Amino acid sequence: MKIKIKKLSPEAIIPKYAHEGDAGMDVYAVSKEETSKFVEYGTGLSFEIPGGYVCLVFSRSSVSNKDLILANSVGVLDSEYRGELKFRFKKTGQDDYEVGERVGQIIILPYPKIEFEETKELDETSRGAGGFGSTGV
Repeated sequence: MKIKIKKLSPEAIIPKYAHEGDAGMDVYAVSKEETSKFVEYGTGLSFEIPGGYVCLVFSRSSVSNKDLILANSVGVLDSEYRGELKFRFKKTGQDDYEVGERVGQIIILPYPKIEFEETKELDETSRGAGGFGSTGV
């Protein structure tokens, strides 16, 4: 599948897979802005995501070695968005990414259009309403 991508900065790097079996493509920072609460990395990239698809934005596993938490847990780039892809992290200390490093990853997936049907009853299951920790793990 081909997705149109626009470099907003000459330093921008087109996302790529690090390994053959990877689901996510690595994304690099070309800019960095900091406040007392967050650090935001610009990628210098904008996308033309086709209708019926979404670009999901995740932190990389390396974030566990940094003092950062992706501010919105998982970002969503909808098909109508044409702005720059940015990663905003909450700072929990001093260690963060630098410009030129991989700061996140993206996965582009199709999604179904959902239509809800209100009902008075739902089918029974073995789990039922069991929530947090209900499976004993």
